Amino acid sequence: MDSHNETVFGFTPVPSSAQGLLSSLTPSAPAPFIPVSATPVPDTALSRRIDKYAKSHLPAPTYNHSLRVYHFGLAIKSHLFPSWAFTDETYFLACLLHDIGSTEENLKSTKLSFEFYGGFLALDVLQKPQASAKPQASAPEAVAPRDQAESVAEAIIRHQDLCETGKITAVGQLLQLATIFDNTGAYSEYVHPSTIEDVSAHFPRMKWSRCFAATIHRENELKPWAHTTTLGEEAFPAKVLGNKLMAPFE
Repeated sequence: MDSHNETVFGFTPVPSSAQGLLSSLTPSAPAPFIPVSATPVPDTALSRRIDKYAKSHLPAPTYNHSLRVYHFGLAIKSHLFPSWAFTDETYFLACLLHDIGSTEENLKSTKLSFEFYGGFLALDVLQKPQASAKPQASAPEAVAPRDQAESVAEAIIRHQDLCETGKITAVGQLLQLATIFDNTGAYSEYVHPSTIEDVSAHFPRMKWSRCFAATIHRENELKPWAHTTTLGEEAFPAKVLGNKLMAPFE
């Protein structure tokens, strides 16, 4: 992989520890209001294809969560990590597909933990058109370069890998920060309250906390060995259900 691809696809190594990373920062001002209009979704053929795929495969609450993670993540990135140079498209793809393994169909189709299976699914769908799609010689379906697809898969596989040592990719760390923010309300000081209101108005939560907590319990029921258990079999869903920051938008 050349250094250009490493940068634009988010392979820059950063600390795995969110606490360590955030404690090393000294923002010069409070988090600004960043509306949805300031973080538009990428207008690319690949983004449109994967958005269509995600919308057709994810339940509506999960799809909305994925888009909130995109907009919250870019707000965090703009405020805290302006030097992170990966493309919005790469992050958008990771956000759309990060919970693809959590659908009832996919939970039951494999013994793999949902993040791992989701990463493998993402790697596959990003690099080749859907089998059901009708090929059109004049307009072939957009596919991701291998480096970009692998960056997305890596981020998805590790998006619940909350470590205190080692490194993670920049795009993977942002995906972690934004998912934990939307799911538990952690890191609230890094997102302006008006940003939360605007994003939640565009992409309603639809009782997301209850929905996600139920998914956690469902996976743990089907796969008592699942990676999600490392976050606490009862403690993690309790944090999700106890998300006071997002409660007004449920």
